[in-house]
Amino acid sequence: MALTRRRMTGAAALAAAAVVLTACSSGGDGGQGTDGPDGSAEPALIDESQMVGAMEDYDVGVTFQATEPIDFSLLYRDHPNYPVQEDWSVFQHLEEDQGVTFDLTVVPLADWDQKKALLVSAGDAPEIISVTYPGQETQFVSGGALLPVSDYFEYMPNFTQKVQDWGLEAEIETLRQSDGKIYMLPGIREVPDVQYTVVIREDLFENAGITEDPATWDEFAEQLAAVKEANPELSYAMSDRWTDTTTLGSFLNVMAPTFGTSAGWGYSNTWYDHDAGEFVFTGGSDAYRDLLTYAHGLVEQGLLDPEVTQSDDQAVQKFVSGDAAAISGNTQVIAEYRTKLADAGVDAPIRLITIPDGPYGSYLAGSQLSSGLMLSSEVADSPNLLALLQLVDWLYYSDEGIEFAQWGVEGETYTRAEDGTRTLLDDIGWNALNPDAERKLNTDFGYSNGVFLLANGSSQELLQSVMTEEIATWTEEVLASKEIMPVAPAARLDEMELETTSLLDSQLRDAVQAATAAFITGQRPLSDWDAYVAEMEGLGATQLVDTYNAALARQ
Repeated sequence: MALTRRRMTGAAALAAAAVVLTACSSGGDGGQGTDGPDGSAEPALIDESQMVGAMEDYDVGVTFQATEPIDFSLLYRDHPNYPVQEDWSVFQHLEEDQGVTFDLTVVPLADWDQKKALLVSAGDAPEIISVTYPGQETQFVSGGALLPVSDYFEYMPNFTQKVQDWGLEAEIETLRQSDGKIYMLPGIREVPDVQYTVVIREDLFENAGITEDPATWDEFAEQLAAVKEANPELSYAMSDRWTDTTTLGSFLNVMAPTFGTSAGWGYSNTWYDHDAGEFVFTGGSDAYRDLLTYAHGLVEQGLLDPEVTQSDDQAVQKFVSGDAAAISGNTQVIAEYRTKLADAGVDAPIRLITIPDGPYGSYLAGSQLSSGLMLSSEVADSPNLLALLQLVDWLYYSDEGIEFAQWGVEGETYTRAEDGTRTLLDDIGWNALNPDAERKLNTDFGYSNGVFLLANGSSQELLQSVMTEEIATWTEEVLASKEIMPVAPAARLDEMELETTSLLDSQLRDAVQAATAAFITGQRPLSDWDAYVAEMEGLGATQLVDTYNAALARQ
């Protein structure tokens, strides 16, 4: 693999009209384009000169195999936990079985977003631009550096079928830009991504006679109070992590949907009020105030550690030592907590609690979109355009492709039982599967790699196939007990609006985060709420919301 950069030759002249997402289950016949908004037929976007290496019979259930060797350039995000290796099995099999090799431009994770932006903006991005989250593509659209992939959905049968089968049309529509086109291919999931909640020390909760998960956040507060009383050695019933860059980032993010707002890691300045049919300023809403009032109450009662800027190591140490009985966690770090408890000689059972309900109801934020990829606009003129679309569709969206990206190759990395259950070979591990194995599925083979595996599995079956029984059961319980928040419409801002709102959004976000920490810890009394809202108005909250609502009205 050579580490290369390719110069963009300029934006392609593509159809100007917006297209609708066609949930077709065939690969397209190359002779018809997608329907335009007025029902007329668009001209075909791919002609015979762009079908080099492509399959004539590619469709759902068909393994992609290039008809001649093809090399694609790829902007590769290099993760320090599994640094890229040229001899990885994933590369070998893609070359041997699919006929595809890659010229990699390797960028370290720490520099990823910055260098990706520089390469794309300068027109130096490779053909495939990996690991991009919904919304990150917007900044590049006006420069013409990206392919409007929605023009080519008809050539991606696995993607369009899954969007239809999993009911993702509304979420996919939120990706449309002001010109009505979509410029990124997102990771898609059959079910929402459910990972984060609170982890508790069962021994300390049982000392208070508590063996059941709380039904509501108010009940959770009552449990924390009982745990604190029953275990006087505790400094706080809960001391939280993931709070050094965003105040209570995970904890507020988990609670927010049940309060009818967004907060923590998931905070956005604009919240769509479905009843009113318009956007409101999140940080000034009654729901956001109620959430901060709840969190402040935990601090005020001595139940939640007011050190809301502490490091993860400090928080975890308090949990392990018995100085705190609860901490934010997820389906992966619970294994880390158990290891640290064992290393400290502490025999304490721990568990993930089912997410409690809040005053707004029993909701999950529930997006079924995840990190995806973008394609350089230069591929519109590539002789391998159709082959590239087929490869991406197979690798990232077909059942066979996502299984390959997750598990590797049967007989080489895993075995399959008669009932279909997959098991990693004894000397290969990944996360909680064979955690002490000498070799790792990602580090030594390149599978379970965020560059090639969008949404970490996509289908519910594949997601659960790499979970322990404990995590699979917890996930099923959460999904069964929660409703998914309805999808908010996207406000398709034009270039000038994007520039204006970007500045407003940044300063408002910083101000809201500072006030959030102050209100929760009591450094600023909640009686100052009206004054705080007036401050946000002075920073442009109304202007921001008005701009979003004006864009929404145009649609």
